[in-house]
Amino acid sequence: MSEPSLEFVTCPDAQGGHRMAYWQWGQPDSAHVVLCVHGLTRQGRDFDVLAQALCAHAASIGHSLRVVCPDVVGRGQSDWLKDPQGYQIPDYAADMLALLQQLQPTTLDWLGTSMGGLIGMAVAGLPNAPAFAKVRRLVLNDVGPTLEWQALQRIGQYLGNTGVFATEQQGADAMWATSSSFGPHTKAQWLALCRPMLKPLGDGSGRLTLHYDPALAGPYAAVTPEFAAQGEALLWQAYDHITARTLLIRGAESDLLSPRTAHAMTQRGPKARLLEFAGVGHAPTLVADDQVQTVVSFLLD
Repeated sequence: MSEPSLEFVTCPDAQGGHRMAYWQWGQPDSAHVVLCVHGLTRQGRDFDVLAQALCAHAASIGHSLRVVCPDVVGRGQSDWLKDPQGYQIPDYAADMLALLQQLQPTTLDWLGTSMGGLIGMAVAGLPNAPAFAKVRRLVLNDVGPTLEWQALQRIGQYLGNTGVFATEQQGADAMWATSSSFGPHTKAQWLALCRPMLKPLGDGSGRLTLHYDPALAGPYAAVTPEFAAQGEALLWQAYDHITARTLLIRGAESDLLSPRTAHAMTQRGPKARLLEFAGVGHAPTLVADDQVQTVVSFLLD
């Protein structure tokens, strides 16, 4: 299966609802769902390489599997919100519950990169989650309940600047300037990751811009250290309620997930197994063979 199918789910909100897109790989009727949720400015096609590897491994052992990679609202093929204040973790978690209600898995695994991991902690830490939302295995990719304030400020410097590019390559080069911490990639790997990040500007010029709603920057910029501390306490509370078998992946040079926080995550809550990748910061893209095989083995072996 070289291309996923594009599906949609309608999610409630105070403005009459919105549609969230998701990319579906593998067996569309499989009761085993691996949900892959991307980072702040990314989208569901980030997981193409991983999704294909998961499906191939599942097929090789005769296991039915569906890999679902949503475009979190405001990104990719999903709607943009009428009220940008909905661009926050609790609202994203509610959208994922609506998606899971539609999918109705009997076995649910969750992989979340950065923001997707925060959403995953919120869902996996629900004490009375419905059966379709009970997470069996959880992969947190370079994220934890405590986020380093300097890294949040770094991300805020480029968030909302969606740019204008004459070509895909120009857009890819611009993204590399803010994303080199993702670690080494071949030119082909990087262009493949960047292509779904771009969309036509819409003025007939053929120029391109980033795929996401610039209004994402509003709620993000409003976060103060005090507000972040309150969110951190709630995330630790959720983390301590997680019962899923948990793998914590860390880029060894990450500025968002500190070694101290990563260690604490191995000692409390689900007592995550920690694995670091050298030469990578925030966040591993799960494209390199060693990263892909780590996740495949954890979820399917």
